[in-house]
Amino acid sequence: MHIEPGIVTGAKIVLSYATAATAGLYTLKIAAETLRVQGAVSLATRSLVATGAVFTFFQILPHYPVGVSEVHLILGSTLFLLLGAAPAAIGLAMGLLIQGLFFAQFDLPQYGMNVTTLLVPLFGLQLLAKRLIAPGTAYVDLKYSQALALSTAYQGGIVAWVAFWAIYGQGFAEVGKVMTFGAAYMSVIVLEPLIDLAVLALAKRTTALRGSGFVTPRLYA
Repeated sequence: MHIEPGIVTGAKIVLSYATAATAGLYTLKIAAETLRVQGAVSLATRSLVATGAVFTFFQILPHYPVGVSEVHLILGSTLFLLLGAAPAAIGLAMGLLIQGLFFAQFDLPQYGMNVTTLLVPLFGLQLLAKRLIAPGTAYVDLKYSQALALSTAYQGGIVAWVAFWAIYGQGFAEVGKVMTFGAAYMSVIVLEPLIDLAVLALAKRTTALRGSGFVTPRLYA
């Protein structure tokens, strides 16, 4: 997911700095909460894992330009379920930044838009999980319907933010391209819940991770 260069230009791009800063402040807030509960080593380890995974998703796995953006397998809900909200957010922001700095410098002016588009739906996913998953239910015990709802919410949020940036920058002339991008992203919405369940099933069998600092405690409890 990368907003194409030239979609938002001039003074309008300042809004992306504000939204990215707001998302960054919220990330610091939930990171501080995680730090108090689970410690610095656990937070740093999971954030590093998330960063490496996100960089792999963006730079190595197949990704295709469609309409006003690109279709990626981001696996935001997978990162959230395995690692927790704060490490997932840090990983998304850092993985995207590393890719921009070393491999896609032309994307750096769009970093504020791209990081907003990745993080804000993640925070929405965090709120939805609190409402959708009963207290005391381990993530490894999620049903397909719950995984589908989480993944759809995250991917739907990404499509909504891409649509916002395109219309904000270029007006309704880009609606056709936005619809093309949204339709292409349906393949991700279909695939990601299956990946979530497969990863959770593997985690359920890998009991060595239980109680470790490598995954979110909610994965097993």
